[in-house]
Amino acid sequence: MTLSNEDKKHLRRLGHNLNPVVTVAGNGLSESVLAELDRALNDHELIKVKLAVGDKEAKQLVIAEIAEKLGAEAVQTIGHIVLLLRRADKPNPHLSNLLR
Repeated sequence: MTLSNEDKKHLRRLGHNLNPVVTVAGNGLSESVLAELDRALNDHELIKVKLAVGDKEAKQLVIAEIAEKLGAEAVQTIGHIVLLLRRADKPNPHLSNLLR
């Protein structure tokens, strides 16, 4: 799934007021962290994740691994925060950050 610049701009605007729902720390991507990321993406579609994993290269590797394993796309990365998107087949209007 590729996003146009207009799509990314809209998603960044939606994600601006979101708080990180998951923190990936020094232990990296464990099965429980991946399960929580998967649950959050299923519920909210657009989420922020805090990465406390080290230098810039380590963060990029973690983002690439999340994207590969969960089928998500990184919309924006600023510092230690990444904005992730994975559209749901049937989004819940009460939970989805895209439908608010």
